[in-house]
Amino acid sequence: MKMLINVPETVVPDALRGMAAAHPELSVDVERRIVVRRDAPVAGKVALVSGGGSGHEPLHGGFVGAGMLDAACPGEVFTSPVPDQMVRAAAAVDSGKGVLFIVKNYTGDVLNFNMAAELAEDEGIQVASVLVNDDVAVTDSLYTAGRRGTGATLFVEKIAGAAAEEGAPLERVEAIARRVNEASRSFGVALASCTTPAKGGPTFDLPAGELELGVGIHGEPGRERRAMMTSGEIADFAVDAVLADLQPSGPVLALVNGAGATPLLELYGFTAEVHRVLRERGVPVARTLVGNYVTSLDMAGASVTLCQVDEELLRLWDAPVQTPGLRWGR
Repeated sequence: MKMLINVPETVVPDALRGMAAAHPELSVDVERRIVVRRDAPVAGKVALVSGGGSGHEPLHGGFVGAGMLDAACPGEVFTSPVPDQMVRAAAAVDSGKGVLFIVKNYTGDVLNFNMAAELAEDEGIQVASVLVNDDVAVTDSLYTAGRRGTGATLFVEKIAGAAAEEGAPLERVEAIARRVNEASRSFGVALASCTTPAKGGPTFDLPAGELELGVGIHGEPGRERRAMMTSGEIADFAVDAVLADLQPSGPVLALVNGAGATPLLELYGFTAEVHRVLRERGVPVARTLVGNYVTSLDMAGASVTLCQVDEELLRLWDAPVQTPGLRWGR
């Protein structure tokens, strides 16, 4: 496999150096591996901190900025960051109003963020945590106990980030983040495997002419493999899987998320099919976001995330955001 890297061992610090060069509005500590909005800590504001293994960009470092995260902790590729990173990030952004940890439901992330919360509390930082577990494909996986955290992480970080930017207290920001997670469900499909720099080849075997329904963002197995399907057939399967679990009674936010190697031409065509299925099922769509946001390195495929919203959540979604990976309203 050909990759635009120097050596596998320096992929993450090399990327962080590039992020620092491209985004002077961020403070990027390459050695300690934390990404912080340059104006942090913001007086009177609850701080949001998230993180996880690298390889899912722009999640999480690309979502640091006004209206979203205050700091992110990148781990090695598909590997949790360590508690020391999380504690340093919390200390860097805490204004005295508390810190919310947003944690995807993967075993390493959960253990390390829990340990970091205890260490931060020992240093006098008030910490609350929210677990994101939106993937309906499987109950347990190679990396998790319970449902995996995937596309809804973006919804949680954006909507809770907007609430924090407005000055909401920690308890309120935490409650909104939990509400968004509970109102969100996701389902992903892989057309081809991803390639980690360390391995230099596909991380799982997916024969030509087949796809994986319900794949995880690290290539974890899904519900089943089938012969290749059309965009419309995939949309029927993915949206029905989400709706069967979510059962929305009102409008939804829709995220059509590329896995990393699927071009926008295909993603927009897939979006049209997702909208068709939702229309046929009587589910109104309030807003749609299309693109590569929660990726799996160079995996070909896509995921669908739906979040049922009311007026408050929609207002917070529409609130201004300025990050490398997501920006509007200013």
